[in-house]
Amino acid sequence: MSRRLVSLTLDTLEDLPRPCRQCVYWELDPVAAERACAAGDPGLEKEAWVSQTLLEWGSCGKLAYVDGMPAGFVMYAPPAYVPRAMAFPTSPVSADAALLTTAHIVTAFAGGGLGRMLVQGVARDLTKRGIKAIEAFGDAKFGDAGDGEAGCVAPADYYLSVGFKTVRPHPRYPRLRLELRTAMSWKSDVEYALEKLLGSMSPEGLLRPVRPATRSIPG
Repeated sequence: MSRRLVSLTLDTLEDLPRPCRQCVYWELDPVAAERACAAGDPGLEKEAWVSQTLLEWGSCGKLAYVDGMPAGFVMYAPPAYVPRAMAFPTSPVSADAALLTTAHIVTAFAGGGLGRMLVQGVARDLTKRGIKAIEAFGDAKFGDAGDGEAGCVAPADYYLSVGFKTVRPHPRYPRLRLELRTAMSWKSDVEYALEKLLGSMSPEGLLRPVRPATRSIPG
């Protein structure tokens, strides 16, 4: 089994699950998003947002592949690039943080550690760019029947499971935060997990060039 992480580009954008490829929940404010959906081609708006963000700010997403198959993704950007962010009751995002807007793991690949692998990739990227933290709005009632926003906001439990802490509680949309110092300390844990998953296959090159793990128990 081979696993690799790549940055979101206009080419890899096509590997997002089709509902996510066509979704502009985060990229537009609620009124503009509704208009784009009514016009029938929100995918064009999604592509325009990714193109502008890449040009003006840089990398804004990571995709994970397992044996060449798209298995999951995350997207992130400064809060100023995410109009929907101000619509949440627990906004605004802290001035020193980037906003992780959404995270999705394909069901067939769930439970294999891809969620943490994706967040680790985001942490590496943002640390190089001088950003101190990642924040996210989680859905504390993810999966409730009749929810028209199902899937657009990742479960709060997912963020908590990969190291985020609640900084502003809310019964539905808590705001969570991950200090990048904490994320980067996962190095040994991630290496150990990859070695366990892949057996004798070296994890080298999946996340970054690595040295042997110094800890034996994953966090």
